Amino acid sequence: MLEYLEDTGLRSTDCLCDGNQGMNSDTSTNPPGGPRPLTAATRQRLQKVFEHAQRCTTKQDYEYANQLFSQCVVEDPGNLVYLQEFLANLQKKYGDNQKGSRLAGLKIKNKRSALIKATGKGEWETALQAACAALTLNPWDIATLLALAAAYQELHNDECQLYCLRCALNTDAKNIEVNRAAGLALQRMGQFDQAIACWQRVQLALPQDEQARQEIARLSVEQTIDKGGYDPALLSGSQEGQPVPEVSVAQLSKDAEPVDDRPPEVRLQAAISDDPTLAENYVHLADIYLHEQRFDEAEKLLDQGFSACGSGDLQIRTRLEDVQLRRVTHQLAVAEKRCEHDSGEEAKQLAHRFRIQANQVELETYAARAERDPKNSRLKYELGLRLKRAGKVKEAISALQGARTDSKRGMDVLVELGECFQHIEQYKLALSHYEQAIEALSGLNESESEIYRKALYRAGVLATGMQEIDRAERHLSTLAALDFGYRDVADRLDKIAKLRDSG
Repeated sequence: MLEYLEDTGLRSTDCLCDGNQGMNSDTSTNPPGGPRPLTAATRQRLQKVFEHAQRCTTKQDYEYANQLFSQCVVEDPGNLVYLQEFLANLQKKYGDNQKGSRLAGLKIKNKRSALIKATGKGEWETALQAACAALTLNPWDIATLLALAAAYQELHNDECQLYCLRCALNTDAKNIEVNRAAGLALQRMGQFDQAIACWQRVQLALPQDEQARQEIARLSVEQTIDKGGYDPALLSGSQEGQPVPEVSVAQLSKDAEPVDDRPPEVRLQAAISDDPTLAENYVHLADIYLHEQRFDEAEKLLDQGFSACGSGDLQIRTRLEDVQLRRVTHQLAVAEKRCEHDSGEEAKQLAHRFRIQANQVELETYAARAERDPKNSRLKYELGLRLKRAGKVKEAISALQGARTDSKRGMDVLVELGECFQHIEQYKLALSHYEQAIEALSGLNESESEIYRKALYRAGVLATGMQEIDRAERHLSTLAALDFGYRDVADRLDKIAKLRDSG
């Protein structure tokens, strides 16, 4: 029996490195008629594609990185990080020239039109493919960024919509069309200060613009109500039958904040100096440092925020954890890049140490987050994966069992638990979990997924080792019918046939 179990690779700690080594985003939402929710297997696959793309960017292989980032953006339209890295890679490719490829203006129109047309029909995959193709020619193209922002609005993805609009504003802060779109988006999200600033830029360029005047007046009232906690009935135009008095643009201009065209980093540094106790300014500035991989500055800034705002501030604590995670991920990518060019033992050992270090930092982070939010099954799942990789199998089982209620990862949890039980030689429990996953996935029409293949393979191999020949043949035959080239499934079916002949 041990011969067959050793064939699975699950009697050594090497198996504990299986699975997704990155962090998945769960921020996407799916409106009626929008993209289908992603399976856990798809998220894991995309995360691996994303991590490979990051390594390509580090090697300055921008073309291939762009293909990989584009795949991530198209398949997971709710993931802001994918969109950010997609555009950042293109900006590096073109050396921040602000104009993209040669003759981009002539080539981009058809792709932009395809984006707009597909958005109108709700064909989101086609729309995002067209957007990526257009931005590949010029990541600063304002018309494309506006069209993509409109698509994200239809998908109810505020974060990605705002990021597109901010990129467009970074290209041309005075562009009237961009400021109109940004003003409407920001006021819809309750970010009144920024919305007013956008409409003021419109008014500065077009002093007679009636829409800008009306929006500034209305937003100023909304801002006052929001900050002061006044009765929202004021917005309806009356309070106990009395009309709201008109506010002149001249009066509003005295109260409204002036347009601040300083770079975001400078503005946030000034805001922290003015009020060191406001946590969100530290978080926003740390995001800038994080995006530019200025990890030391981000960590130092957030430590400063802890001192000023109190160590119990959750915003700052969470962002500091993010900095630490990104730092070790970056260090690991650099070490693995070195390994690609240096096959020496020292380079291999360095990469190995950073893999262990990265997993340990992730483990500690998810342990802390799961403790803060004990009902969050996603955090328990991520913690379970890190414990499993660290060889802490029994602790991993406890964490993963707490994640079984996660509707998005339930099948992955069953397979991960099966591997953990198999590692501690609880073979019946392991096989039971694999078969539960197979049954559930078959019922959910997930028979084409990687997790389904993996569950069939694990169950077939383990059942062979347990001398459960009929069960083993059933699972491996199902897998062979689905994917005859999967691992060594053909050889294993031959082994089963020989076992039957010898029996």
